[in-house]
Amino acid sequence: MPSLFDPVQAGSLQLANRVVMAPLTRNRAPGALPTALMAAYYVQRASAGLIVTEATAITHQGQGYSDVPGIWSEGQVAGWKSITDAVHAAGGKIVVQLWHVGRVSHNDLQPGGQAPVAPSAIAAKTKTFLLRDGVPTFAETSLPRALAVDELPGIVADYRHAARCAIQAGFDGVEVHGANGYLLDQFLRSGSNHRSDTYGGSIENRARLLLEVMQAVVQEIGGDRVGLRLSPVTPSNDASDPHPQPLFDHVVQQLGPMQLAYLHVIEGQTGGARDHMQGEAPFDYAALRASYRAAGGTGAWMVNNAYDTALAQQALAQGADLVAFGRPFIANPDLPRRLREGSALNTLDRATLYGGGAKGYTDYPALA
Repeated sequence: MPSLFDPVQAGSLQLANRVVMAPLTRNRAPGALPTALMAAYYVQRASAGLIVTEATAITHQGQGYSDVPGIWSEGQVAGWKSITDAVHAAGGKIVVQLWHVGRVSHNDLQPGGQAPVAPSAIAAKTKTFLLRDGVPTFAETSLPRALAVDELPGIVADYRHAARCAIQAGFDGVEVHGANGYLLDQFLRSGSNHRSDTYGGSIENRARLLLEVMQAVVQEIGGDRVGLRLSPVTPSNDASDPHPQPLFDHVVQQLGPMQLAYLHVIEGQTGGARDHMQGEAPFDYAALRASYRAAGGTGAWMVNNAYDTALAQQALAQGADLVAFGRPFIANPDLPRRLREGSALNTLDRATLYGGGAKGYTDYPALA
């Protein structure tokens, strides 16, 4: 039986262990530019088998929160290059999570104060993080406008460009964010996609944009350096669909031939039940993985949601290849060692999760 601390291959990525640092939004990139402080943060956590960066916007339009980084400009590429170089020097592997928030945004964050974009003009019943005169605040998202069909090739091209920028910045690969109620997930789900064109209605139509994005990114940098994050039953950011099993079975069946490095699956709701949304039938993750394998998918299978060492070992015994840990990595830069040794974990300071400086970011102690 594989151990959490055994090496594993994920596409072209040779990983020293199976402990993955999940993407964690920390809002410490003013002007969407990566910083030296961010480099220190990621280097501290380089003992992870793989680091997936905080969600990183592919365009200005793709931003939905204040002070999140981007990966579309020369300055951003240069900033990330200093981070990837430092992580590699520390022996780590790092991929960037490519993000377009869609409707989970605010006019204040959009180019020219425009409305955010979405599959349909339906506001998300959720909040976003803003800095107003330096003061952190959570605000209701703005009413989005529906993307026109002729705009969608531009969205695909933005993902392709961001993937190329990621390789120029020295990343080992990319993870496309297709989860948690952001743009690609908004197109997938009938709760947010009310379109009547070729990108709405049937499962095949609603999955079209995600699959076009994945094909473009794979063509640009090779499938063996590409991962995808999915969250079949999360209600995050007002995501909803009454029939997630056939929807996500279709998605993974189409992904199989792309020969991705990995699939990153959030099981249930982050911090909540693993297999279902309240009042809904359980979701069959084993069947989802079987559908992916039957379609030729050879990529590593990454699981995520409130794992500890025992649950992680159980998941590996049942067919998972990688286990992602989120908030424990915030307070414990040496989390793999602590898991291996059974050491106590540092206490998370929730007040410093979003925005700020080194406090609650790079000042958590490692073991002696």
